[in-house]
Amino acid sequence: MAAETLTKESVIEVMKQVYDPEIPVNVWDLGLVYNVSVSEGDVHVVMTLTAPGCGMGPMIAQQAEWAIADLEGVEDVEVEMTFDPPWSPDLITEDGKKLLGID
Repeated sequence: MAAETLTKESVIEVMKQVYDPEIPVNVWDLGLVYNVSVSEGDVHVVMTLTAPGCGMGPMIAQQAEWAIADLEGVEDVEVEMTFDPPWSPDLITEDGKKLLGID
């Protein structure tokens, strides 16, 4: 069954292909993704932005939604934006810090 290939890990991998256009690091390694849940064909992602007023927010959310929707087995995608808790540089992964030269 195709739905069995859809996992939290496959969603995370595709999120690593979504970038904030102002920062050359993907949204996963920037620490912008707070939660990924997969239930059968439904994917729900809770993410944030580096700043609440970021004008790129809707575009980043749309890119994430499109990337996830392309995964095999996805029936529905919801990308929810939140600013609670606010993003901080402490959330950047080790890979992200290396890409930004702050390791």
